Amino acid sequence: MSGKARNITRLVNSATTFTYSDRTAKTLARTAATTTSTSAANDVTLANYIRFTPDSSSSLSKTSVKPLSELTVESIRVNTSSIDDSKRDLKGKIQNILCNVDVKPESEEDDYQQPLVNLLELRWHKTVSNSVAHLNRKEVSRDRKQLWVFKSTQSNRFGRLVKMCAEKLGANATLEVFRKLDRETGVKEFNFMIEHCIEKARNAVDEDAALEEFHRAYVLFEIMRERGFKIGEETYGPFLLFVIDMGMVEEFHFYCDHIKKDNPKSLQRLAYYEMLLWIKVGDEDKIQKLIGDTLDTDDSNFNENYLLALSEADRQEEVSLLLETINIKKVSSKENMEMIFKSLGKLLLESHANKFIVELKTEGKGGNDLSNLIYCYAMSMPKIHVEDIVEKFKSLHTELKVATSSGSHGNLIKSCCDSHEVHLAIDLVDSMLEDGLEVKTTTVNSILTACFASCEYTLVHRINSIINDHESIKPNAETFRLMISMYVKLNDFDRAYGMIKDLEKLKLLPTANMYNAIMGGYFRQKNFHKGMMVLKQMDATNVKPDSQTFSYIIGNCNSEGDIIKYRRELHEAGVQPTKHIYMALINAYAACGLFEKAKQVLSDKFIPSVNLNEVKSVLVSALATNGQLADALDVYDEIKQTDANLEPKAIISLIEHLQSEGELSRLLQLLNQLHDPELWDDGCARVISYCVRYKLSDSAVELLKQRMEKSNTNEMVIDVLFDEVFCQIAETEPPDVQFGLDLLQALKSDIGIRPSRKSLDFLLSACVNAKDQERSFLVWNEYQTAGLPYNVLSYVRMYQALLASGAHKRAKVLLENIPDDDPDVRGVLKACQETFGKTAPVRNKGKKKKKNRALEECVETLGEIVSVKSEGKKKKKKPK
Repeated sequence: MSGKARNITRLVNSATTFTYSDRTAKTLARTAATTTSTSAANDVTLANYIRFTPDSSSSLSKTSVKPLSELTVESIRVNTSSIDDSKRDLKGKIQNILCNVDVKPESEEDDYQQPLVNLLELRWHKTVSNSVAHLNRKEVSRDRKQLWVFKSTQSNRFGRLVKMCAEKLGANATLEVFRKLDRETGVKEFNFMIEHCIEKARNAVDEDAALEEFHRAYVLFEIMRERGFKIGEETYGPFLLFVIDMGMVEEFHFYCDHIKKDNPKSLQRLAYYEMLLWIKVGDEDKIQKLIGDTLDTDDSNFNENYLLALSEADRQEEVSLLLETINIKKVSSKENMEMIFKSLGKLLLESHANKFIVELKTEGKGGNDLSNLIYCYAMSMPKIHVEDIVEKFKSLHTELKVATSSGSHGNLIKSCCDSHEVHLAIDLVDSMLEDGLEVKTTTVNSILTACFASCEYTLVHRINSIINDHESIKPNAETFRLMISMYVKLNDFDRAYGMIKDLEKLKLLPTANMYNAIMGGYFRQKNFHKGMMVLKQMDATNVKPDSQTFSYIIGNCNSEGDIIKYRRELHEAGVQPTKHIYMALINAYAACGLFEKAKQVLSDKFIPSVNLNEVKSVLVSALATNGQLADALDVYDEIKQTDANLEPKAIISLIEHLQSEGELSRLLQLLNQLHDPELWDDGCARVISYCVRYKLSDSAVELLKQRMEKSNTNEMVIDVLFDEVFCQIAETEPPDVQFGLDLLQALKSDIGIRPSRKSLDFLLSACVNAKDQERSFLVWNEYQTAGLPYNVLSYVRMYQALLASGAHKRAKVLLENIPDDDPDVRGVLKACQETFGKTAPVRNKGKKKKKNRALEECVETLGEIVSVKSEGKKKKKKPK
């Protein structure tokens, strides 16, 4: 057992004592451990001394949580004498802690209620919600739709609330908060807090912090037992998994003894955890003993739980042994049955899967269940593409003569959508309709969502046709909203309006979100007039504009007068301002050059505190985009002083516009704040471009190295990263070929990369623009060093470089090596000679640039032709 595990054991010894603080608990634990170590009974098990309880706790009621309130006082340092029985006062204090805002007394509130996201306003009882709460729920709903999230259960919502309270206040304090709010703390609440404590214990770097969190989790566990709550797997599962990961064998059996006493039905499920324990500690004798015991019994429940544990550990030999003895017809639950088939798929045991399906068919199992088991098997097969999963799914149904089901098809379609294989998903819908299976509306919506996410907008035509041809599919308002949004992306506004007219046939009503999608499309095209026509259409159909509607309109105002006008209409319509409104105001004022008024938006006291940092980030982006970089940096510094983080989009905006010399350190600081891989890659590319512009080769190489390490390991992807840099060098005016060569050598020596053909082509183009004969030969030699044979394009580029630098004799010699049987090549050579002829006549600078550009276009076209021909040759050679 590790030192950390032993310390946890000592701490748990005193965990049943609820009347002292965490620090006191630690002291008692250490004292108990010391006493035990000096005792003659050195082998006393944990079960013998964990019952230590001081006399002061003997009168503790099973339902009392007063000791926890004392822990609450210690953890948040709030004087209990200042907290009366009023729920309003308590909510105010907790709101102050959770949201970091000053809560005004009722007398100081204005007529308009502050739309502050108050997590403690979750409705414990059936009460009428105020307009602000309704507004917040509506905005959250809109955000979910924009992120394509359609389901959020009350349980998950409350779980997030419990987690936030536990993070801010601690688990013990959270219990006290709910007690004072008349919220009965039930099994779900305890489970959320226990899981949170275990998670924090796992993630803790400091050992003392891990001990404290595990102690809190155990205290909560004991409170549940004291109150008589049922100890189900949702409660004991996280505990046992943590103990297993720590390798604490004695503690595992101690917990299991308590669990079996409180919940005798858990005995068979505990077998799963016991097998996991022996696998974790590597006790092969125990593993084989458990397997041997199952061979002598007909109890399939133990067998199936052992089987699941062994499958998770990829122990194929033992799994195969158990599969020969298990009675698939007696598996205890549908969930375990699915887990067994997933295990078979994971280990590629298709023969066993077929055998079990046949046995279940003879038992009279329904086609729906069998089809779903086939799906579980196919989906769990490792290292297989979605197309192959679908093929295996179909072939097994055919081979085993099992009818497909709507449920299994729906799950398969969801998997296709998750992988953005939307064409395959639509094909599955077609096959479902051919087989007479029901296609649910949620399935259609998930496909539309995936099409939108993968930019496959044209597929809306096919999906709409399927819906129109099959009356069994019942589209809802969300279906229409998604299709309207996709038609707008295709700039087919007539069809988008047509979708709204089609609502009448299904007796559905248009919504503001549908019109907002059309309005947003017009505004993205800078078509303010047609965008405002949408507002008239909404009025004609009695659809009230919402905050999103006004955020579109205000954000696209061209004058201060328009901003004032639509702010007034917003107020008259009774629409409460949301974060989108404040963001739109900032962007509108900044676009009109009213930067002080854009800053004043932040002083609005009704901005929700949880959105304030997001709104500030929009201000930073708006100021930077409109040339007010100094002001943008000031706001950025203010955000840093509050220990908040700038939003990623605002960081990218700052990096994009912070292009003056000497700003590298600030750019690197901004780059380090980007944690999303895609956004970091975008920001890194911009900083590399800055380094190339100001000839900062060392920083450019270091960033290229980081970008390569974080990017796809595919060689083609890596080549593109370096091609971008050399392309920028070629396009820089005036071109600095020497910097390009120095950078190339640094990349070769520091990173060990071999330059791609395209990178060298760009460097050779830079030599043409610089008319640099000497360095063109250095680049020419790099082709050989990199093992890249010269092709037509490289010959033409070199010929062009020699002509541009006045080396006509050398150009003539090189010309003899260029095949001129291709008309495209002849055209490019002729253009080179006309641009850089023997006499090299002096031309007007403007005309020269124009002709040079024409020549560049010819060479680029030739490059594309060479690439296509090269691909064609490869394909022809491939069959040989």
